[in-house]
Amino acid sequence: MEYRENKRFDKAISRIGFGAWQLGNNLDFSGMTEEEGIKLVREAVNKGVTFFDTAPNYGNGMSEKILGNALEGLDSDIFINTKTGHDRTGKIDFSLESITQSIYKSLDALKREELDSVILHNPNGEILRGETEHYSRLISLKKQGVIDGYGVSIDTPQELRWVLDSSDVDVIEIMFNIIHQSPKVLFDEVRKRDILLIVKIPFDSGWLTGKYDKNSTFEGIRSRWSGEDIELRSELVGEIKEIVGQNDLVPLALSFILSFDAVTTVIPGIRNKAQLDSNIDALNYKLDKETKSQLEDLYNSRISKLDIPW
Repeated sequence: MEYRENKRFDKAISRIGFGAWQLGNNLDFSGMTEEEGIKLVREAVNKGVTFFDTAPNYGNGMSEKILGNALEGLDSDIFINTKTGHDRTGKIDFSLESITQSIYKSLDALKREELDSVILHNPNGEILRGETEHYSRLISLKKQGVIDGYGVSIDTPQELRWVLDSSDVDVIEIMFNIIHQSPKVLFDEVRKRDILLIVKIPFDSGWLTGKYDKNSTFEGIRSRWSGEDIELRSELVGEIKEIVGQNDLVPLALSFILSFDAVTTVIPGIRNKAQLDSNIDALNYKLDKETKSQLEDLYNSRISKLDIPW
């Protein structure tokens, strides 16, 4: 495993993190028991993973519960990032009272005396621009020792700009991958400010694993794609495969993200040991400058001009 130090936190953070949306989530997926989830998390720890990303609404609260049971007693080594703004049923509520209650509930679920990091879970522009008291509330909880750091989970460079202009956040989680490269325009500023940068959705909801094509069918949250969306993504994935000359895109997708110095860790979702091993093995894949340049050229010349919903 490779690690990255961050001046805002006194912990070594694994470059490959554990995205825990699927952990114990039998609402959007199937087949994982609580016991299997605990075993998977402990397997990740044994393989050197120290960074875990979760949220109260992941698996109707099961994700935090499993992490709390699996990681109890490992507080000195493990970094857990959780969120606030979506309750365990998925209801969106960013009222100051609710986010404070949510944080204390996460403390209990994760069995911790202090949370490493709490981030606002895709709040609106008013909050991101600092026009409300949300940042102040999180700063207060940080001073009280309830949380060690705070930040936001966002999707776009515009949102990133608002955050950088509004608050000295410790953590930013953002969508960034080969198909969605636009946030990188502000990565240098993120790096200079020593913000812990987490990259979410590294595989573009599975497309950048290389396993989907125009004939694939989707259920659950992935059923949001129209036929045109599927056709377009299939074309783009085909072009990416031509650039690298391989069908398995997992190592490429993760290596591309980690090639940006601003990125602290990447959090692919993990449902089983095979996915865990595949993600960690990606650290052995060395992305050469020419291939990276070709992927950036593909984005600049073609993808950036398209409307591609996540």
